[in-house]
Amino acid sequence: MPAVDAGKVLVTGANGYIGVWLCKTLLERGFSVRATVRSESKATHLRKMFASFGDKFEIAIVEDMLKEGAYDEAVKGVDAIVHCASPFHFAANDPSELVNPAVQGTNTVLTSALKHAPTLKRFIVTSSVAALITPSAELHTVSEADWNEGAIAEIQEKGVEASPLGKYCASKTLGERTAWDFWGKHKGELGWDLVALNPPYVFGPVLHEVEKPEKLNESMRWWYDAVVGGTIDNAMLAVLGVAWVDVRDMVEAYVLALTTPEVSGERVVISAGPFKLQDFVSIAHRLHPQLHAGNTEYDPAKAVHYTTFVMDKQQKLLPLKYRTIEEMTRDTLEDFRARGWF
Repeated sequence: MPAVDAGKVLVTGANGYIGVWLCKTLLERGFSVRATVRSESKATHLRKMFASFGDKFEIAIVEDMLKEGAYDEAVKGVDAIVHCASPFHFAANDPSELVNPAVQGTNTVLTSALKHAPTLKRFIVTSSVAALITPSAELHTVSEADWNEGAIAEIQEKGVEASPLGKYCASKTLGERTAWDFWGKHKGELGWDLVALNPPYVFGPVLHEVEKPEKLNESMRWWYDAVVGGTIDNAMLAVLGVAWVDVRDMVEAYVLALTTPEVSGERVVISAGPFKLQDFVSIAHRLHPQLHAGNTEYDPAKAVHYTTFVMDKQQKLLPLKYRTIEEMTRDTLEDFRARGWF
């Protein structure tokens, strides 16, 4: 049951929303970090942010994560890999636009790890609750034993006509399954183990390079549109939502997953709880009355949350103290206000 208490961690997709926070947290905890980005221009922000850590932070350029051998150099000499690089958006036409990077990108870095990372102890794949939940109009409970077979069936049957959500969910399901299939096939020849973390929507303050709200990552742009932009219909504010986690708690989960031997070979849901978008809007309006009030008829006590996650495994293996909705909303708005976004 390998675990990594120190050493060098490779973070793929390091210039993304979660990736930057993860690099920051790992460096502050004494780890060395090798961060992959797709171009030198995407490395500039990271180099400036982490300059004070000297040679404990380094950049590896991986221009095409789908190219065979793309990570061969990047994986050499690392003790752990956290794979964060995978597209998250709902604008794909053909499902392959999401599925191919999720599946091939995961397979590429795993293959490089198999061939060129003799020092590796643990590989953490960033999955999603989207890989677990099959949407239902009925109340249902979801655990790590579940797989979203419905999304896979949808893209197989409908192709480009599949729903945007179905395409994304299928990509996360197939991407994670690729990792487990690879590990199962090669487990006997590996000196490292596999862990999958399955978060829901990830919200919170922003560290990655972004000039304006329209350029935010998918989850935070949605949050901004609901809370600050006021562009989501009031009726839908009381309906839309599944579960959430603060980005800072998510990266704490990664650190625990790196350092906890017992999580070896497990997939773990990381979730602070359910939400409706109006929950954030109400808090934001109370903190900053100039922001819109949204759906004033909303009663959180009467909100119906169709999906409940079984959190026993997370509580046992990766005990986290989650930030509250109030804390996350307050801190995110402070970040946005400092940027002049409202």
